[in-house]
Amino acid sequence: MARSRAAYEYTEAEDKSMRLGFLLIAAGLLSLLGLGCCWLRPALQERGGGGSANCTVLAVRQLGERFACTFSCGAACRGTARYPCLQVLVRTSRSSAPALLHEDERQLRTNPKCSYIPPCARDDQENSENVTYKQKYWKEKVGSQPFTCYFNQHLRPDDVMLKRTHDETVLLHCFLWPVVTFLVGVLIVVLTVCAKSLAVRAEAIKKKKH
Repeated sequence: MARSRAAYEYTEAEDKSMRLGFLLIAAGLLSLLGLGCCWLRPALQERGGGGSANCTVLAVRQLGERFACTFSCGAACRGTARYPCLQVLVRTSRSSAPALLHEDERQLRTNPKCSYIPPCARDDQENSENVTYKQKYWKEKVGSQPFTCYFNQHLRPDDVMLKRTHDETVLLHCFLWPVVTFLVGVLIVVLTVCAKSLAVRAEAIKKKKH
């Protein structure tokens, strides 16, 4: 019995390999749990009840109200500027009621009243010019041409997005890499145990021959 136990004692290299495998297994499980609770669940909630539709521009306008943004001009240089509010009203193929268009979910959360937030510059005039350029784009280049937009009837029935922040590729990677980490850990543990078992059997067979 003592000889059997000694035969199955792992070497230092095998012990490190087993620890690495268990560490990867734990990391994969914790990553799945953390991403599921903190990121994946809210992302799926945003996508739940939503879908795509064809949108057509109804009106493009600037409001008189201006909003503040924060610009950075160096490591220790930050300040506040202002930009005009641009609203793009659209009609979707799912509803005849007008809806306010937004760039994506992040922009919607940052400023739900406007359709566009320009890159914040120190000069208010530059911010106004960026917004005016975007206004001309929607009026002249897009015009009445239909385009794909996204909506969520449960969370934001009066708003639509030009693109999704949480698309299928991001959700796939959210699952893929923790699962790969977990499987690599399992593979390392299994291969280490199998290699040790084969080595013990080979040693036993060798002793029987002698």
